[in-house]
Amino acid sequence: MEADRLNTPTTFEMPLEVLGHELQFVQDPNSKHLGTTVWDASLVFAKFLERNCRKGRFSPAKLKGKRVIELGAGCGVSGFGMALLGCDVTVTDQKEVLPILQRNVDRNISRVMQKNPESFGSIKVAELQWGDESHVKAVGPPFDYIIGTDVVYVEHLLEPLLQTILGLSGPRTTILLGNEIRSTCVHEKMLQMWKKNFDVKTVSKSKMDETFQHPSIQLFIMGFKQLAEGTKNSGQAAADKVDVETVVEDNDTEQNIVVEGSGLVEENTEDHSNSIPQNAQLSEWEARRYGSMAARILRDVKIS
Repeated sequence: MEADRLNTPTTFEMPLEVLGHELQFVQDPNSKHLGTTVWDASLVFAKFLERNCRKGRFSPAKLKGKRVIELGAGCGVSGFGMALLGCDVTVTDQKEVLPILQRNVDRNISRVMQKNPESFGSIKVAELQWGDESHVKAVGPPFDYIIGTDVVYVEHLLEPLLQTILGLSGPRTTILLGNEIRSTCVHEKMLQMWKKNFDVKTVSKSKMDETFQHPSIQLFIMGFKQLAEGTKNSGQAAADKVDVETVVEDNDTEQNIVVEGSGLVEENTEDHSNSIPQNAQLSEWEARRYGSMAARILRDVKIS
């Protein structure tokens, strides 16, 4: 697990510049809980928002006042990205993670308010155990957006996560998930489950930040299938559908998917080998990602 982390186990603060704000996230990589570390998918998600916020569906004009809930928020990076775009965000996690999450919310709200409070929405912390109906009701669904990063890593969490998403959703809820593939089996089962319930689109690497991306990290934008099926007799519903996701025919090959409004295009022609150029000067992010890849390869190699 150590190779998958952004910082070494002795790093307890992680600076991150997002949308012109210098944020500081406290983390505790030495704890026994995975939620107390900043994971890479949350950085990819925040930087994706930064790159795509000038116009379209992720612009402050479109997001201002939208209700957002983050599942498995951990240190709160992704939720803060949405709040900086004007959303009213509830960041949630298990009880053991809430102290470090609340600390990050408090310290970064203070930083934002000192610089540019006008564009900031709001952000608050709440406990949410997946599958707990009382927790789901307590946060006040439905939400406009449900977000989560690195929330899928073991199979037994897939069903509770799905039930929680369903409980938090309304008919026009958009779900944004970032995931790093650690188990091909779990990833495939996750996609099968999502596609049974949602219209699933994969964000093109070309729409992500040039530095904060990696072939093993994917971002998904999802909406409910019944929304598309129920638009025939409702002009307003059809208009809402266009604002959420109007797409070219999607098939299981996930080739050439176009999402109007956001300009997202999924391309199936990328080279995932990601070889390291000779004499390359690697950034801290790139060096860490290559180290993560090497560790995973070595972990899977069986030496006889």
